[in-house]
Amino acid sequence: MSDPNGAPPSPRATVKRHPERAGYDRAVVDPILDEGYVCHFGFVGADGAPYVIPTLYARLGETVYVHGSPASRLIRIAKSGVDVCLTVTLVDAFVLARSAFDHTMNYRSVVVLGRATEVSDLDEKSRLFDLFVDKLVPGRSAEARPANEKELRATTLLALPLDEATAKVRTGFCVDEPEDVDLPVWAGIIPLEPRWGVPQPDDLVRRGVALPPSVENFRRAGRPSP
Repeated sequence: MSDPNGAPPSPRATVKRHPERAGYDRAVVDPILDEGYVCHFGFVGADGAPYVIPTLYARLGETVYVHGSPASRLIRIAKSGVDVCLTVTLVDAFVLARSAFDHTMNYRSVVVLGRATEVSDLDEKSRLFDLFVDKLVPGRSAEARPANEKELRATTLLALPLDEATAKVRTGFCVDEPEDVDLPVWAGIIPLEPRWGVPQPDDLVRRGVALPPSVENFRRAGRPSP
């Protein structure tokens, strides 16, 4: 897919391989970020070795946020002002071709480059904690006990601007070589359709505590809305 209204935000954020699949407009980038749950956060450590850490994230406006223990390697290195890379990938289907070489998958992905900064204001951190909770299950933050000051101070929140964000999307069926089209081999796609199971209460939930609206709405929807 291509996005005629978008332009690469920087040379290093420009897609080189299959540029027709690139999208630089926020109308392409934001929905992918909002649908995903886990990002892979990449950086070069103090020892010069590369690290890529999976972690939860949440987007609000022009910024994507990650959080963690102040003692974690990700947090300590990322907040020092080094260049980082955050990636999110959604797999939509396996694409089966007539030749082994042309098998692939349909996907939507985002790569964000930049430098992260720490969020220090406790009121802002509290609001962002709610953002993380509601990203998992919309409306859940209104039902759970909010984070207290001790918990807020024990967690570091990092903000990464979306100034250098690039989307890349593949859709459709396989692209076989012309000489393979007549082979008696099945070709097509196998869609991946994520779904959630039946909510299971914790053993310590008190008698009489009903399934809350956030979980009931989540269950009925099958998956949360972006």
